[in-house]
Amino acid sequence: MPDPATNLPEAVTVDDTALRAYFGYRMKRCFNAIQADLAQALKPFELRMLTFTALALVVENPGLRQSQLAEAMDVERPNLVTVVEELVRRDLITRDRVPTDRRAYSLEATAAGKRLFADAAAAVEAHEKTLLAGLDPQLRAGAIEAMHHIEKGRQRG
Repeated sequence: MPDPATNLPEAVTVDDTALRAYFGYRMKRCFNAIQADLAQALKPFELRMLTFTALALVVENPGLRQSQLAEAMDVERPNLVTVVEELVRRDLITRDRVPTDRRAYSLEATAAGKRLFADAAAAVEAHEKTLLAGLDPQLRAGAIEAMHHIEKGRQRG
């Protein structure tokens, strides 16, 4: 039956009980909540989760090659190009050819990139503190351990 105010069908509550039995489905729902909240925390810095991650890795690993960054982020190299180009365009990182390998690019954070990362990292830490405030330390440690085991199992497979 249509909603009289909008003439659109009424919203239907969808039963996802069967899906909630799957760990992966619950992880995806949890990730969606975290990602949406994180997007708001990074918005003032004009960063997305991918650009923040790339900037963090470049800041922490000066001279990192673009191929190493793709591997560390678990993304295809062609998909990483747009992220790197955005950070270069914003003068947050530099991308220079490696003298010993003309096919490879070395990435370095600029002073502006390091400052922006420090500010954004503080915002991300505050986001996580707020988001995880309801979890006691034991539950949080258990969740981290479970994620670690799942990740390691994927790497072995």
